[in-house]
Amino acid sequence: MKTIAAVYRFCLLLLLTAFPVFVHAQGTLNEDATMIVTPSAAVAELQTSWALAQYESDEKHQAKSFETLLEKANSLISNAPKETDLYVWRGIIKASYAGVKGGLGALGLVKEAKTDLETAINLGGGSLQAAARTSLGSLYFQVPPWPIAFGNDKKAEAYLLEGLAMAPDDIDSNYFYALFLLDQRQGEKARQYLERAYTAPRRLGRAYADQERQREVLELITEQQKQK
Repeated sequence: MKTIAAVYRFCLLLLLTAFPVFVHAQGTLNEDATMIVTPSAAVAELQTSWALAQYESDEKHQAKSFETLLEKANSLISNAPKETDLYVWRGIIKASYAGVKGGLGALGLVKEAKTDLETAINLGGGSLQAAARTSLGSLYFQVPPWPIAFGNDKKAEAYLLEGLAMAPDDIDSNYFYALFLLDQRQGEKARQYLERAYTAPRRLGRAYADQERQREVLELITEQQKQK
């Protein structure tokens, strides 16, 4: 049975990211295979700050960075309550912050992240609908089931496949589906999606996030090879 530790594992793995991470489906490729998208200034600010906070080596400073970033996301949403992509990013920020914060507060943040992602899906529009589904699917399979949390593998796969269908070439939609398959002990199938993630088009303005995600993908591929 999954335990509360799964919450922390999820938060450490969740990128969007990703986010946004999943914006590839709404972009176009230029000649050097770079995915071009134009997020709003507010969304771009959150995704850039998220990457810096996510990979901060000092844990105390990292926690403060996420706290500040969450306050910023709250402020942006209060000024633009119908901007879908802001809810996607706030969900990602809350999940990542939970991984750093730990304790019972982590569970509360993850549940709030779920609500934000569901809100984004219900609002529709924006450029991160694939990201919202992939992130929500990741939450469903990496947190404990009821009564501790809301973990559900069937819902997880449904959302992950929706995200993958909307963004088949995205680094994160492939990465997180691969993680799900590994969790289901489907290593050979997972390898296919890890390879797709590793060769996914680069995201314009997301060099640092892509670099770290590719590193994580390569580590998993290497680990799989050692197990053979």
